[in-house]
Amino acid sequence: MNNTPLPFGEASTVLSRDGTRIAYHTLGQGPSVMVVPGVLSTAANYARFADALSRRFTVHTVERRGRGLSGPQGKDYSVLKEQEDVLAVQEASGATFLVGHSFGGLIALEAARTQRLFSRIATYEPGVSIGGSINMNWIHTYQQKLLQGKSLDAFVEFIRGTGPKRAQRTPSWLMKFLLPRLVKPDELRELLSLLPENLREHQALAALDSTHHHYRDVAAEVLLLRGGRDPLDWVEPTIRQLSEVLLHAEVQVYPTLDHFGLDKGAPEEVARTVGHFFLR
Repeated sequence: MNNTPLPFGEASTVLSRDGTRIAYHTLGQGPSVMVVPGVLSTAANYARFADALSRRFTVHTVERRGRGLSGPQGKDYSVLKEQEDVLAVQEASGATFLVGHSFGGLIALEAARTQRLFSRIATYEPGVSIGGSINMNWIHTYQQKLLQGKSLDAFVEFIRGTGPKRAQRTPSWLMKFLLPRLVKPDELRELLSLLPENLREHQALAALDSTHHHYRDVAAEVLLLRGGRDPLDWVEPTIRQLSEVLLHAEVQVYPTLDHFGLDKGAPEEVARTVGHFFLR
């Protein structure tokens, strides 16, 4: 096992079932919690959330495939691979609590469905598509833009295809003009560098469309969190349907937070809620 100190915790690596190296970053002391990031994100993006949670827990933030010290997604990439990565980190860390954000929430539910290793799970707007609720119509143009080396154009397609209504209404030319002026250069470079991984992750997500009924096999207690500001079209109905399928589920809404409430909007506030849920 390889250990390297990082600003947001100690980095360790494990081997997943297919031999891919998976990194995770550990911070704090207490009961063990795993955090699974969403798309276009790295473990570092969850540093504030991990820091807040680490005051009562040992927090292990997974560096998903295609990022940082972790290995590539691989040619046979799927949500199953991500699930196996989570289980490898769980075996090394002994975590019994699990947090998943967006696509990471889908991974968390899939891991809990097949293995009863986690007693409680918190998901923030889990990326579960039901009846095509998460739009995938942008993928073809997005893929073409990537092949042409037009990363910013591809990013615009993604935002307009999956974002809230105000993003959908923004003309492509205007969004392309605004993004470099609204997003810090380093942050934008990192986002653009993850666009190929984002494509494969959404294709993997689409492959599980309308399989949510399988989550009745989740034995863990599940906290379903969502924001209420600039809502994505699919979030509220997905949360409602998941709450009906899961055996032990409760819902909490943050009226002033959006899809990024856990990592950017109010990580400390969300961490307080999650910590209380895990320890009560």
